[in-house]
Amino acid sequence: MFGRCTSELLRVSRFPGDLRTIAFAGTIARAIELNRSPLIRGLPEERFQRLMRTCFPGVSLRNAAPVPTSTIADEFEDILSLLIEHCTPIDEAKDWLSHCVASAAMAEGHLWVEMGLPSRAVLSSLFALYFPVLASGNTGNMRWKKYLYRKLCERAGIHACRAPRCADCMDYAACFGVEETNVRTAAGEN
Repeated sequence: MFGRCTSELLRVSRFPGDLRTIAFAGTIARAIELNRSPLIRGLPEERFQRLMRTCFPGVSLRNAAPVPTSTIADEFEDILSLLIEHCTPIDEAKDWLSHCVASAAMAEGHLWVEMGLPSRAVLSSLFALYFPVLASGNTGNMRWKKYLYRKLCERAGIHACRAPRCADCMDYAACFGVEETNVRTAAGEN
């Protein structure tokens, strides 16, 4: 269903080749597949509807009620703030993208998979284009979700690595290793 939903959204899209549109379609499709609500967290309904009219005219979806932040203990707002801070100049499409990335970062899987992207390389391209300052700091090609959390830790003055350098850390493979997925390989479904 996931690949079919993404394909359908891209089929009616005004901008089917745009990386942001691919990310919007994938994030929405993944949320539908997993029955996650809202589809794009933190995005009020009127802004979600503007995204739908702009990118996917004629498609009728609702984002659903926002999740009360007082009942959730996660880093969504922190990641969203980090992304928006590094997405300059901010415009409406970049704001939508920031919400998509932050929403997908709250899921358990690899960020590129949760965004419905065909590969991690596409996610890296997305970061390079729309979050260039943030992307330029990922010099070791760290996994993007780990990198975002590392940036949050740096902001808070927390040094999570148990070694003086990442290369010496016993968790190096978890941060920099090859990403594999059991999700119906995104390449064949998008």
